[in-house]
Amino acid sequence: MSDRILGAVCIAVGAGMAWAARGYVAPISYEPVGPSSFPMLMAGLMAAAGAWLVVRPGPHVFDMPRSHLLPFGLSVFAVFIYAGLFQLLGFTLATALMALPVGMAFGGGWKKSLAGGVGLGLVLYLLFDKLLDVVLPTGLLSFIFGGR
Repeated sequence: MSDRILGAVCIAVGAGMAWAARGYVAPISYEPVGPSSFPMLMAGLMAAAGAWLVVRPGPHVFDMPRSHLLPFGLSVFAVFIYAGLFQLLGFTLATALMALPVGMAFGGGWKKSLAGGVGLGLVLYLLFDKLLDVVLPTGLLSFIFGGR
């Protein structure tokens, strides 16, 4: 039952996000896609995922065995630490360090989790910063990527 409550909350939050983003406009726009597009997309995805949680049959999301609570808690803790160190360490290094405990929580060895995190951090940095021109913090690695 609690996954259905979570789904209803996701639908409500998604609707609130969409309502808040409807007025996002750029003073000067050269792009056909404005600043409200990404928040609206995220709101729609959140509402759709919430609707799926409400109507889906089968086992409930929160009926996990006790043995899964520690890895789940470790993953949540790692994401909070990631958010706190994001600016200081930069996107690439923070992502690599966050992927280590999360990968290990899902059964990966520390070497594979660290290698996957480094690869994920580098590939996503290059994709967003260089290809899509989304400015990401470089942090401690600013001497490699150029200071921002």
